[in-house]
Amino acid sequence: MKITLSGSSAFRQKKVEIMDKLIKLGHKPIIHPHYIESVKGDRKNIMERINKGEHAQLKIENDYIMWYYRAIVSSDAILVVNLKKNEINNYIGGNTLMEIAFAYVNDKKIYLLNDIPEISYKDEIIAMKPIIINNDLNKIK
Repeated sequence: MKITLSGSSAFRQKKVEIMDKLIKLGHKPIIHPHYIESVKGDRKNIMERINKGEHAQLKIENDYIMWYYRAIVSSDAILVVNLKKNEINNYIGGNTLMEIAFAYVNDKKIYLLNDIPEISYKDEIIAMKPIIINNDLNKIK
């Protein structure tokens, strides 16, 4: 299955680890190359700029939103890597919420690595009927 990995930039290390596991399970994961390069030690400037508050500018310069839209449309599913961030368990931020919506309106399967977080837009996530796999990649079918 072709699966786009979604989730906060802060989870890039985990996304790359999951990418490797999905490959071993016979899937074809899609992950933005900047995440892979960042984890390998390249593109250090990206995370530095995010930490300096330049995340929006990076999104514009690299057209990340359109890149993810196209990746999701070309996929069979998305897997949202939702871990703890900013004291929120199973964090799903604004960009990831949009990516879930892209998958939903394009009739793609939506998998969440962990449960839906307790956030103001929880109802919207529930309405898009994600499949929660509780860290078990074997549940992706």
